[in-house]
Amino acid sequence: MNGTQFAKAGLIVAMALSLSACGTTSGSTRLDDTGNRIAAANGYDAGDESPADSSYYIRALRGGLLMRMAGLKLSTSDKTRALEAEYKALESAPSGQSVVWDGSGLRGQVTVAVPYQVGSQNCRQYTHTVTPNGGQPVVARGAACRNPNGSWTPLA
Repeated sequence: MNGTQFAKAGLIVAMALSLSACGTTSGSTRLDDTGNRIAAANGYDAGDESPADSSYYIRALRGGLLMRMAGLKLSTSDKTRALEAEYKALESAPSGQSVVWDGSGLRGQVTVAVPYQVGSQNCRQYTHTVTPNGGQPVVARGAACRNPNGSWTPLA
């Protein structure tokens, strides 16, 4: 093999390798903008374009601000209501307006601030207040950024 033939063979190998990197695999893992895996929910592969139901968006919140509320005991249905309120507030609530939810023995509200940009990502600061009946309100504050797939990732 002379130098020209060797160079052509190298070019063909380089092209083949670059084209193989363009392929996708079915069921591949999708990462959010922080590099964390977005879990599949109810049979929905996070690599698909549209989720099967809203539980995907709820899981992508990874517990939202509720995870920061020490000592708060919520049933599964109350957690779902609270996280749905967080998603709804982040996604579409006007700045300063609360999304209210009622649970069994407690109630809550999520209030968002004005959206802002971090690079090309839309982000919002928000507050989640949970008040047990007859108890003191528990408040958590944080921010979340919207991923290209429509989910929101809370910032640490």
